[in-house]
Amino acid sequence: MTTTKPTLFLEIENLIKEFNPKTISNERREVLQPLIDFIQSKISNNQEIRINFICTHNSRRSHLSQVWAQTMANYFNINNVFCYSGGTEATALFPMVAETLKKSGFQIKTISKNENPVYSIKYADNEHPIIGFSKKLDDDFNPKSEFAAIMTCSQADDGCPFIVGAEKRIPITFEDPKVFDNTPQQAEKYMERSLQIATELFYVFSQINS
Repeated sequence: MTTTKPTLFLEIENLIKEFNPKTISNERREVLQPLIDFIQSKISNNQEIRINFICTHNSRRSHLSQVWAQTMANYFNINNVFCYSGGTEATALFPMVAETLKKSGFQIKTISKNENPVYSIKYADNEHPIIGFSKKLDDDFNPKSEFAAIMTCSQADDGCPFIVGAEKRIPITFEDPKVFDNTPQQAEKYMERSLQIATELFYVFSQINS
């Protein structure tokens, strides 16, 4: 029985078609390889794939990584992939992250407005939305075991030498777009970081034999 590939929103699909993994350096590919190996191993053993992207505040890079990883799993029709995000502390999903994803074609809905807003982030009509809000990495919303912990910032990587329940801990760090907050380049730099993360995760999932 063949499964029909789910359809992403057209704007997202068109954006993905422009990604060029050849721009990823050999050094960076080596950084990404452990995540490829983790996903492939799970598929080969017919197991669910849980990936928790971790940053200090769970406000920017970890959310972009979670959203794009879930989207890429869908794009490459790789089933049983469940992506999460968390921080060493909870703050709030930074509004520019939601705005950047919206500009890339995601449907963003604010479910709850408070100091730590909750967003519904959809990439396809018939798929569950990703629920985006800032949380600690061990929040009940996240898996307790059998997951890969992806450290998306060096501070979290240095500050969390041990992640409880993680089957594998993989540092894949990104530069923080926060340094451009309140500058004329803010929107441009957030989009630049989002597209870097998306392109690298496109490469990761393109390497999987399902």
